[in-house]
Amino acid sequence: MTGPVLAVDQGTSGTKALVVCPERGVIGSGAAAVRPRYLPGGRVEVDPRELLDSVLAAGHRALAEAGEPVSAVGLANQGETVLAWDPRTGRPLTEAIGWQDRRAAELCAGLAPQADLLRRTTGLPLDPYFAAPKMAWIRRHLTREGVVTTSDAWLVHRLTGAFVTDAATAGRTQLLDLDGVEWSPAALEVYGLSGERLPRIVDSAGPAAGATSAFGTGEVPLTGLLVDQQAALFAQGATGPGAAKCTYGTGAFLLAQTGSRPRRGASGLVSCVAWRLAGRTSYCLDGQVYTAASVVRWLTDLGVISGAADLDPVGASVPDAGGVTFVPALAGLAAPWWRGDLRGSLTGLGLDTTAGHLVRALCEGIAAQVVELARAAAADLGTPLESLRVDGGLTRSALLMQTQADLLQLPVEVSALPDATALGVGALARLGLDPALPLQRVIPEWRPAAVYEPRVPADRAAERMDRFRAAVAALPGPTP
Repeated sequence: MTGPVLAVDQGTSGTKALVVCPERGVIGSGAAAVRPRYLPGGRVEVDPRELLDSVLAAGHRALAEAGEPVSAVGLANQGETVLAWDPRTGRPLTEAIGWQDRRAAELCAGLAPQADLLRRTTGLPLDPYFAAPKMAWIRRHLTREGVVTTSDAWLVHRLTGAFVTDAATAGRTQLLDLDGVEWSPAALEVYGLSGERLPRIVDSAGPAAGATSAFGTGEVPLTGLLVDQQAALFAQGATGPGAAKCTYGTGAFLLAQTGSRPRRGASGLVSCVAWRLAGRTSYCLDGQVYTAASVVRWLTDLGVISGAADLDPVGASVPDAGGVTFVPALAGLAAPWWRGDLRGSLTGLGLDTTAGHLVRALCEGIAAQVVELARAAAADLGTPLESLRVDGGLTRSALLMQTQADLLQLPVEVSALPDATALGVGALARLGLDPALPLQRVIPEWRPAAVYEPRVPADRAAERMDRFRAAVAALPGPTP
C-alpha cells in the first residue's frame, strides 16, 4: 500500500493542491490564486512565474495541513497554455499565453488549406484555442530562442529538471499524430515548427518525470501527469467507452470515453487522447464551452451580482428568464460550431428586465451549449447518453444544474468529490508508484452529492433550445 500523495491542479485562475491518503482520503489542502490578464483583441496572458509560485504555495499549504510526508506528486495542467523558455536555466522568455487567447486567429486563417490534413492527423480542428497556433505565433512575433512548449513541460522542468509532457497534453497541441501517439512531422511542417526541440512524450502514470525537492519534503518522485479535463474524467471513473462527464470551471468541458481507438466523428467534437497507461492509450471525445465561470465573473465585474454564490438567490427572484436569451460567447464559440470570431449576445431585453432574468438567461446559455456538446457526443458514439456526471465550482449552483437537467432532458449527477481534477491526477500518481494496482483501487469511489432530474417536459425544453439556436444563428462577427 502506497502512502499519501500530493496532487496539484494548476488551473486558469488558481492552483489547488491536495494531500490524498488511500485510507483516510484528503488529509490536507491548499490553494493559491493566479491572475490572468484579459487584454484587448482577445489576448489572455499570465506571468509564468506566477504559475510556478502558485504550484509551490498551494503544495506547501497542503503539506503543512497534512503534517506528514508524501510518497509521490501528481500534476495536472491547463492543456493549451504555452510559453517560450530557456531549457538551460528554466527562465521564461515570454509571458504564458492562455488557452482562451485568440491572437493566433489570423495565423490559423492563413493555414485554412491545411485544416483537413491537421484534423485527420491530430483529431483537432484548426483553431487558435489549441497550443500549436500559439507556439507558431510566438516564433513569428516574439522570439526564436529557447524552446516553446505547453506550460506543463516548463513546470515539470522547474520541479525536476526533466523535459517531458504526457500523451494527453501533447494531444492538445495539434502536433501529435493521434493514432501513433508521437509528434507528427506533417503537423510540425504545417506550423513551421519542424526544427523545434519538443518534450519527450511519456505515460500519464510512471517515474519518467523525475523527482522534486521543491516542496521541502526531500526528493519525491513526480509519478502522475495529465491535462486537467482528462484528470477529471479519470476521477469520475469514466474509464469505459461511452462514459461521459462535464466539468464547469472557467470554461465547461464535456468528455466522453471512446476506448482504445480514436473516434473521428462529424459532429464537431475533438478526438483526443484521454490518457496513456503502461504504453496503452485510451481516447475520448472532447467538447468545449470557452466561457462558463468566466462569464459569471464578467457579470460580477459589471455589478449585476456579487459573485457565483449569487446565482441561486438572484435567479430565484423570478420564475423564468422573462424572454431574455443570453449567448455567452464572450470568447467565441467552440465545439460544435468552432466560430471563435463570434461575439456574445443578450436579446429580449425590456424595461422590466431584472438581474434575476439576466442570471437565469446566463444559466440557460451555459446549459444550452453543454446540451449541444452532449448531443454531438451521442451522435459520434452512436448511442444516446443515459446521464451526465458533472463536477467543478459552478455545480454548486442548483439553478444551473436544474437548468442543465431540464434542457438536456437527462439526469445530471453532481459529484460528491470536490476538486475532481486534483483527485484524478493524485490517483495517477499512486498508480505511477505501484503499476500493479487495479484501476478500481486508485480511482475515487463514485457517488453523487445530488441528482437533478428534468422538471420540464421535452417540448418545452425543445422550445428553449430552439430560441438559443436562433440567437446563435444571429450572432454578430467581429467589427472590422
